[in-house]
Amino acid sequence: MELQHVPDPWSRDHATSPSERPMRLVIPAELRTGLGCDVVGTSREHGERILDCLPRVGCVFADDSADGERWWWIVPAGSHIGVSWPPSVTYTAGAHRADPSWTRIRRGFLSDRPRLIHNPTGDSPYTPPIPLYFLACRLAGSVPRWSLAGGA
Repeated sequence: MELQHVPDPWSRDHATSPSERPMRLVIPAELRTGLGCDVVGTSREHGERILDCLPRVGCVFADDSADGERWWWIVPAGSHIGVSWPPSVTYTAGAHRADPSWTRIRRGFLSDRPRLIHNPTGDSPYTPPIPLYFLACRLAGSVPRWSLAGGA
């Protein structure tokens, strides 16, 4: 059997380039994160509109960044594979779940960390990435683009 070249699923372009540094988030302990965690960052304005439109929303965090408040949506790991997120979106691969007991001890050190602003109903922290992707594209005025080959 001859091996075929398969595009690197982690290939990146400017819109889907995962951040170099994983984000540390305090996801409520009762929520299951078996699919891994990536985060999608939007402006607060877009975040409010997305929150109003999606029928199901997972954990949403907010932080005060240099360019205004950003909202961070938890999605399953690999949600950037095969899609081109709009340039106004920040995609961060490999968010780590912080230990809530540890963060309580060192609260001053973590005060710049994103804070939870939406706790989902149920036991899943994830916002469905496909509806989130289409809404992010629409709000950014971008045409959704994806590749069935797995690379963007």
